[in-house]
Amino acid sequence: MSLPIPPKTTVLIVFCAAYLFLVISRRHRALALWVGVTLLFVLGRVTLGGLVSDINWNVIGIFAGTLVMAELFIHSKVPARLAAILVDRSATVGIAILWVCALTSFISAFVENVATVLIVAPIALELSRRLKVSPVTFLIALAISSNLQGTATLIGDPPSMILAGYQKMSFNDFFFLGGKPGIFFAVQLGALLSFVVLYFLFRRFKQPIRQIEVERVETWFPTLFLALMVVCLAGSSSLDPDFRYLGGVICIFFGLLGLVHQFLRDRRKGQRQRCRQVLKEYDLETTFFLAGIFVMVGALTRVGLIGDLAGGIQLITGDSVFWAYTIIVWGSVLFSAFVDNVPYLTAMIPVAAMLSQGLGIPPQLLIFGLLIGSCLGGNITPIGASANIVAVGLLRREGYHVSFGEFVRIGLPFTLAATLGSYLFVLWVWS
Repeated sequence: MSLPIPPKTTVLIVFCAAYLFLVISRRHRALALWVGVTLLFVLGRVTLGGLVSDINWNVIGIFAGTLVMAELFIHSKVPARLAAILVDRSATVGIAILWVCALTSFISAFVENVATVLIVAPIALELSRRLKVSPVTFLIALAISSNLQGTATLIGDPPSMILAGYQKMSFNDFFFLGGKPGIFFAVQLGALLSFVVLYFLFRRFKQPIRQIEVERVETWFPTLFLALMVVCLAGSSSLDPDFRYLGGVICIFFGLLGLVHQFLRDRRKGQRQRCRQVLKEYDLETTFFLAGIFVMVGALTRVGLIGDLAGGIQLITGDSVFWAYTIIVWGSVLFSAFVDNVPYLTAMIPVAAMLSQGLGIPPQLLIFGLLIGSCLGGNITPIGASANIVAVGLLRREGYHVSFGEFVRIGLPFTLAATLGSYLFVLWVWS
């Protein structure tokens, strides 16, 4: 269908309309994106072949398999047991919550952030009930801790998966890339500084610990499958160095293996609700949302809008690598504090890559800075990340209202400390 409107204008209008909907509403995100994709298809700006090729199926497979494994891991009660053991061995409430936040960070490096919050939130709520203190600070700390480490590994959060898909990064590349320390270590330095902030927040909770009931583990098999999945992902780079398919195949395989084990376990017990519950809780909307984002950004790239944006940033920064990096990181922090980081990051990765090419530098500096800023910026506000929204929702259900300012008072210093540490590390290693 031929249109008098230039291709760039058409794609930009549709993208901005879809993005505006994502900013003002968190419901029906996938539907809004696919309405935009359908419109671009009708207008001839997206072809059927382009639609299929733009979607990174390897990333979709990693997301789908990891999400199933995360649900099975939750239902096994292993994370809840670990959290309860840490609490019971702490001297004060403040130290207990700090340990639970550390466990939350560790789990979120391998499990999606919202799932991580749902795993450990009951522990913090139970502690608060027994000590008759407000759980607001605890739940906010759990949410922002989960968002932090999701950046550190390939399977920690969708933005990391998207980055790996675009840059052909394997699981191991997050740890060491080209003989240099990867983004994992940048996040750890940021985590160290941010946990100093949490320590000062929690040191006033000096009440002695009252023991909580330690959960009984239902099955260790999901933990075993998750560990094997990580090992296989670590070894997959030699067989699939271009990150084309193997990561997705591995995660789908272990997700199916976990479901088969749960199905057989339920049948042996004469019940089938657990396997059905895992399938029912699968986040199908986010899967379609990721696919739609890939198609939208593919259309932006083809008509040249990504190149235009990269050129505009370089016009502002000139030939200064430092200022380009600084603007990418802290601009992403500010932007992601208020809008979903997945579409933002997906659109900006090719921008950062083109800007790196224009500056004559390897892409890792700006790409890693983009991931850090867009993932950690969501910790500032209650609407900046899905885990924050879930935590605030859990508190509301308990009868606690969290104001915007109350969340920012905790999220802002945590984010500044975490981002500063990661920012300096990446600048030192990759500039």
